[in-house]
Amino acid sequence: MNPNILLLSDSYKISHYRQYPPDTRTVYSYFESRGGRFSDVVYFGLQYLLKRYLAGAVVTKEGIDEAEALFAVHFGDTSLFNRSGWEHILHRHDGRLPVRIRSVPEGTPVPVHNVMMTIENTDPACFWLTNYLETLLVQTWYGSTVATLSREIKKMLLQFLHETGTPELVNFKLHDFGFRGVSSVETAGIGGAAHLVNFMGSDTLAALTCIRDYYNTSAMHGFSIPAAEHSTITSWGRDSEVLAYANMLMQYPEGVVACVSDSYDIYNACEHLWGETLRSKVLAREGTLVVRPDSGNPAEVVLNVMEILGQKFGCEANRYGYKVLNPKVRVIQGDGVEYDSIHAILQTLKNHGWSADNIAFGMGGALLQKLNRDTQKFALKCSWADVGGEGRDVYKQPATDAGKSSKRGRLKLVRNADGGYSTVPESAAGDDVLSTVFESGMVVRQYSFEDVKKAAAIPATALQEYQQ
Repeated sequence: MNPNILLLSDSYKISHYRQYPPDTRTVYSYFESRGGRFSDVVYFGLQYLLKRYLAGAVVTKEGIDEAEALFAVHFGDTSLFNRSGWEHILHRHDGRLPVRIRSVPEGTPVPVHNVMMTIENTDPACFWLTNYLETLLVQTWYGSTVATLSREIKKMLLQFLHETGTPELVNFKLHDFGFRGVSSVETAGIGGAAHLVNFMGSDTLAALTCIRDYYNTSAMHGFSIPAAEHSTITSWGRDSEVLAYANMLMQYPEGVVACVSDSYDIYNACEHLWGETLRSKVLAREGTLVVRPDSGNPAEVVLNVMEILGQKFGCEANRYGYKVLNPKVRVIQGDGVEYDSIHAILQTLKNHGWSADNIAFGMGGALLQKLNRDTQKFALKCSWADVGGEGRDVYKQPATDAGKSSKRGRLKLVRNADGGYSTVPESAAGDDVLSTVFESGMVVRQYSFEDVKKAAAIPATALQEYQQ
């Protein structure tokens, strides 16, 4: 059943149609990141919201009736609901939303404090609709924040790979383990898709269907491998741990396979079980065994595991002088993985002469859930209005928090001579990077997932910025 668009807003917005100045005809608002942890934001997720919730005849008589009945009880007042306004949309526009939305191409990294999306009503009778849709549209903060975090980790990984190993391996260095750690299946789909803007490894199946259904592609953009969990190892019993590992090698005789190895003693597993009892089977296998520690201090445990595997299976120095394990074995860390711990692990390995080629990361809740709208301080604010045929700049400027000051006027985003971006008045010189993606109920411009990934690609200059 399609959701009722009238109910996809904050309660207080139900009453806002009475609060604008008399004869208001247009309300124009913009969306930006007002700062946050990272200096650039990758815009992602709008196309999903447009297709899922806003496209087509979304206003129906049944929906209006449902909202009227619910609001009457919710507010204890039958007079607050703007039934005539919604009926106008139903009859005049066949239930299609008379708004225009412009945005940067999805996947584009935009410096903070810049406009990334604008919205305005296209029917003067529906001036109140612009910010009624704020609640839903602001949720693009989520996909954008995940895509931003994922991309920043990719920058970090690339830097260590450039210094110690093979940058071409980067696309499979951060694997999405986040499905179980998010608040909903929809969250997993959007967040998992946002991660795949930058990488190619994922265990979040909801991301694959989200990309397929909303981003115009039939290609597969997320890949995985056979892997063990604790239940498939511990069900053999502690005394038969080595049999559980032997079974993994037998069941998957070729290709990459991952095995969690800390159910009892990760160091014993690496040194004696993998490194001695099963060593010949690992070496004879046509593929790579990926050992997964899953407890303890991540940087310390990973280093110890690396040293043991190096002793047992051998390693060679690469052209940079860093040690690379026998290609039959690698390591993946999937516990306690977040931006800072990844850096700590990579730096610890580098300090002890190990290449970043040896390790990949599985990131769960810290990738898809341990963030919020304030991570990058996203907000949608009104910046211009037509009142009685006269355009006026609109803004807020709190005396108690300059960081919450908003922009004024009609805006556009332009490219600078140095390749960066600036937000300028709509009347200023320069081509607008924003383009219309939604008009009067129709998604008029769409991006394939390939387009999104291309827009988010990391240029060499970004790595120079990371070094600084």
